[in-house]
Amino acid sequence: MSLCLVTGSAGLIGSEAVRHFAAQGFDVIGLDNNLRQTFFGPDASTLWNRDQLQADVPGYQHHSLDIRDRDGVDALFRQHGKAISLIVHCAAQPSHDWAARDPIMDFTVNANGTLHLLQAMRDHAPEAVFIFCSTNKVYGDTPNFLPLKELETRWEIDPTHAYAGGIPETMSIDHSKHSLFGASKVAADILVQEYGKYFGLRTAAFRGGCLTGPRHSGTQLHGFLSYLMRCVATGKQYTIYGYKGKQVRDNIHAADLIAAFDAFAKAPRCGEVYNIGGGRFSNCSMAEAITECERIAGRKADIVYAEANRIGDHIWYVSDLAKFQGHYPEWKLRYDCPAILREIYEQNLERWQREAL
Repeated sequence: MSLCLVTGSAGLIGSEAVRHFAAQGFDVIGLDNNLRQTFFGPDASTLWNRDQLQADVPGYQHHSLDIRDRDGVDALFRQHGKAISLIVHCAAQPSHDWAARDPIMDFTVNANGTLHLLQAMRDHAPEAVFIFCSTNKVYGDTPNFLPLKELETRWEIDPTHAYAGGIPETMSIDHSKHSLFGASKVAADILVQEYGKYFGLRTAAFRGGCLTGPRHSGTQLHGFLSYLMRCVATGKQYTIYGYKGKQVRDNIHAADLIAAFDAFAKAPRCGEVYNIGGGRFSNCSMAEAITECERIAGRKADIVYAEANRIGDHIWYVSDLAKFQGHYPEWKLRYDCPAILREIYEQNLERWQREAL
């Protein structure tokens, strides 16, 4: 039977991948050593999700392996060899702010860890498909120089602009401020492309917008919708950083993202790049998300506003999905922002209340 190897397997996207590809008939090996707790504290621990996977997914094999451990990664690939037919690489240090505190650890996780996986695949499983969770932060702050207008609840692009339908993969990644997190993900993104184009491996970098869903261990530094919904539902204070709370993100549910991964895995290409997110179907501003969270939870949010925005943060970002949809026209988004927030609330409220005691 074919093996699917998932890094960051107890995280939001990784756990969705484990469940999805196990249901497709793969044997699944997961790598996750709960570094998210190291990055963001006890509230961000993914152990609860790991335990659910081990209870719910028959045959799931979990390894607490750090992708910075080159020898350990190589040994795992050598052990399973060409039985590995799919690699879904979700493990990362995902925060702008955290990267600035420890740039070396950020780079070794995001860039070196990706390199270890790619080389192990090349050495031991060259026929496999490699799917990488990249980020829209590879574009740095270039999107902030688009012609944006301030509306009542959001910033919005000029409707006559070429990017009015979303930002395409042709936007330059040069001459912009990325944050150190963005820089380490650029390095990984380019490596994924080069192992595809130079060595002929079947690889793709998916440059995600906001990836979200009910299995997200959201925190103040990462996990916008999940953390906001948790704060509103439990009465915890939430801080908005800059842009009057009108900054816009497109949000994609983990299940919709994994469906895109599945489409690529079944008809892979070499060294591809795709912008992937909620697009014009699923996007919201911070202010609009707060209003929706209040409606769902039936209570007012405790909001604090900080004037300074996060370095390298986007004012407006909506993904142009045309390239991916052109290659895989059967793929469609199913969840919009209200549906995502409702599911996050309904599936997590009891756990949040229990943990707050």
